[in-house]
Amino acid sequence: MGQTITQKILAAHCGRQSVEPGELISAKVDLVLGNDITAPIAIQEFEKIGAPRVFDPEKIALVPDHSTPNKDIKSAQLVKAMRDFAHKHGITNFFEIGRMGIEHTLIPDEGLVVPGDLVIGADSHTCTYGALGAFSTGVGSTDMAAAMALGEVWLKVPEAIKFIYYGKLRPWVGGKDLILYTIGRIGVDGALYRSMEFTGETIQQLPMSGRFTMCNMAIEAGGKNGIIAPDETTMDYVEQRAKHPWHIYESDPDAQYKDVVEIDCRQIEPQVAFPHLPENVRPISQVGEVKVDQAFIGSCTNGRIEDLREAAAVLKGRKVHRDVRLIIIPGTQEIFLQAVREGLMEIFIQAGGAVSTPTCGPCLGGHMGVLAESERAISTTNRNFVGRMGHVKSEVYLAGPAVAAASAVLGRIASPEELQR
Repeated sequence: MGQTITQKILAAHCGRQSVEPGELISAKVDLVLGNDITAPIAIQEFEKIGAPRVFDPEKIALVPDHSTPNKDIKSAQLVKAMRDFAHKHGITNFFEIGRMGIEHTLIPDEGLVVPGDLVIGADSHTCTYGALGAFSTGVGSTDMAAAMALGEVWLKVPEAIKFIYYGKLRPWVGGKDLILYTIGRIGVDGALYRSMEFTGETIQQLPMSGRFTMCNMAIEAGGKNGIIAPDETTMDYVEQRAKHPWHIYESDPDAQYKDVVEIDCRQIEPQVAFPHLPENVRPISQVGEVKVDQAFIGSCTNGRIEDLREAAAVLKGRKVHRDVRLIIIPGTQEIFLQAVREGLMEIFIQAGGAVSTPTCGPCLGGHMGVLAESERAISTTNRNFVGRMGHVKSEVYLAGPAVAAASAVLGRIASPEELQR
């Protein structure tokens, strides 16, 4: 019986020819990741274990991104714990402020993940790296601690769902819209503990930025991981960044899937997820009159240079509505610099937007854009749960960069096509 791409990667990392869904395995990891919320807890547990050293200082990455620049004394102490641990164990991949980025944008851009890798991170959106043809998934801080000591993790092999996307995308429709549409179709638990394998001609035409977005939000459908088999687009990205060798896997023709879902992309409009679940999706034509107080463009989901270019194309020569706060946060320092070189920052600032150094900040209601009671935000982030970006009586609407930018201009959730009429 054939194996899926996920099964092949897991099998290779536990020294076997094959594995079957439902099996419990112990697998070697290629990278262990933690941020300033989760890594300090893992460090405490690591010390309790009594391990004298980490399994490999080159295969651990510590990225302070959730509350940085430090927003208060507590967040400063958390980052200090990471910094001290990195110095003590000679961890080379500690990304200090000024050199850091949002972890799930920074790590692949730094070439620390390549096709065929097995990556775990103490953050649920670690599934992002499946866009490179790697198996990546989020774990708890205790699992991170054990992996830092042993270089291994225990996993249950997931069943797989194959998603086949076909048809040419309409203007302003991208990876964010495809994954929101998919979550709207199957629900937030529609892929519970399953591997979401994204395939089809539409995926083959999708740039890496859109692929990262789709795999990033696999967890919003309950998925264990999202994954896309490497192709020429993948290798164009990988070959100029990779820090270590890679291995290409793809699913066998006779691989077994729990389900196969086919999606005709030709009629998919830009999508908007209404509060308070990512599955509450509506096409932009059916949104109605929804005024917003804040528009946020950034996060590990949509903070890449392609996202900023898309937003700038909408904002150029226009002004943000007087009743709206527009916040734009590039995913990494390098993306920030590239946006400066391309003149995107000038467009944002002239439009009336506020730009920040890379941080997760607003996405989790941490800082740099917290919502007050009854306020509404249109956001390119990945979650719109109750209180996600601030007050429990605030509302978050999820969309892609173009819709967020157009909404900032018009003061209500809107399609960029409205500005072109």
